[in-house]
Amino acid sequence: MSSTTGVARTEPRDQPSTWAPLRNTLYRNLFIAQFASNIGTWMQSVAAQWFLVEKHSSDVIVALVQTASLGPTLVLGLFAGALADLFDRRRLLIVLQWYAVLVGLAIAVLAYLDRLDPTSLLALTMAIGCASALTAPAWQAIQPEVVSREQIPAASVLSSVSGNAARAIGPAIGGVIVAVAGPAAVFAINAVSYAAIIVALQSWHRPKQIAPLERERFGQAIITGFLYVGNSPIFLRILSRAGLFLFPASALLALLPVAAAHRWHLGATGYGVALAAIGVGAVVAVTVATPLHRQVSDNALLAGSAAAFALAPLAVVWLPFVAAIPILALSGMAWLMTLTTLNAAAQLSLPRWVSARGLSIYLLVATGAQAVGSYAWGAVATWKGLQVALLGSAAMLGVVALSVAVLPLRPSTGTLSVDVSTAWPEPTLVFDPCPQDGPVLVTARYLVPEQSHKDFIDAMSAVRRSRLRTGGHSWRLYHSVGQPDLLLERFTVASWTEFEHQRTERWVESDSDSVRKALSYTVDGKRNYEYFLAKRTPR
Repeated sequence: MSSTTGVARTEPRDQPSTWAPLRNTLYRNLFIAQFASNIGTWMQSVAAQWFLVEKHSSDVIVALVQTASLGPTLVLGLFAGALADLFDRRRLLIVLQWYAVLVGLAIAVLAYLDRLDPTSLLALTMAIGCASALTAPAWQAIQPEVVSREQIPAASVLSSVSGNAARAIGPAIGGVIVAVAGPAAVFAINAVSYAAIIVALQSWHRPKQIAPLERERFGQAIITGFLYVGNSPIFLRILSRAGLFLFPASALLALLPVAAAHRWHLGATGYGVALAAIGVGAVVAVTVATPLHRQVSDNALLAGSAAAFALAPLAVVWLPFVAAIPILALSGMAWLMTLTTLNAAAQLSLPRWVSARGLSIYLLVATGAQAVGSYAWGAVATWKGLQVALLGSAAMLGVVALSVAVLPLRPSTGTLSVDVSTAWPEPTLVFDPCPQDGPVLVTARYLVPEQSHKDFIDAMSAVRRSRLRTGGHSWRLYHSVGQPDLLLERFTVASWTEFEHQRTERWVESDSDSVRKALSYTVDGKRNYEYFLAKRTPR
């Protein structure tokens, strides 16, 4: 059964098992390493937030731990995506993990010497957040290099399993260690956990990558990433669904330590159990994830998951701790179903040349929504009380569930081919342009019978988006006043190198499909390209 939302699926009998990627030795090593690091991260989060609670910090300061961890993505996310697309991702990841080890050890040493205060804790947490922000796009972008395209949804589920199983295990362990040995021990364990990823990456002998025509400049690479996302309706809808869910959902995790301490009067261990319940729910969801994806559309899953998650803040407000545990587990299931659906859709919708930049924007929206949401709900709790903040987040999640009816994932999500196309003809040159010559003006002439003009123009809207998301700008379509059947497409590209990137590396099969559809309305099924280089004239 094909999905009505279009997240790429095979027939149920051919659907890879959720556990299929683990048969791949490299993926299995990376999965185990990520799992160890995720456990350390959740232990660190518990220790940091409980440290602030014991220092009698305000609700908003406690919630800022989430913001400090996720906030750097708002600043570094786009830079990180360009970095991962332009340089060797394996080496980049190794360097960043060493940096995280050093910062983690610094937190542990300061805590052990009793020199750690809330300000320095938040600053160093933000420093580790910088490593996470720079790592995330590269980590996501290597997944298609490690597993087949058919296994991307399963790998996305397993990645969430790693995070959520760690959420189930890490907080409980962290709470016990905080109670027995203090926060410094937890901070030290987290620092060491980053070394697991270094070991796994060192064992990866990544195939030599084909050198690009010429490495893009950072500024141009970031602009190109924005152009791609801004002209991809499919990807923009994925981003909107991620932001809509994560902003109100962030209230639960941000304010749970406050609820544990002041609503349920629990210690560090009890708070760890509350977090663990969310993680256990996410792990349990793995057993139903694949059957649900086969039988239920992605849009229905997104709506149902938002509604289910809305029950958790209500349970925190109205139910005693023991009664709230099953609802917290349900929220973990809803969290996993939402994020694995969106994450797989994002990975399947991006061509390789812009995958890290596109994923960096996805992570920017996702983590930014959580970071801003954590601060906003913390501020509401400080201003109006914990109950008002949690009830507000539940109400907003209800609206998010209903919004799927008007803002669903698009039908072609994840189904379009992202393989590089060779359909764009090579220009005939009488001289060799220099790499930075330009801008380049590209024109294409089409002969379209008058009765097909409307259909042709409608089809060219998709061609326009293809040109713009692969590096073009200033796109226009013109109709000749002297030859009624002649229409002229024109657009510009920043330089000859950018044009060659567009033609040979960025133009994918789905872009060629758009052109072929437009050509079906022409007289002869052809278009004639011409290329011009800008020349400077004296002022």
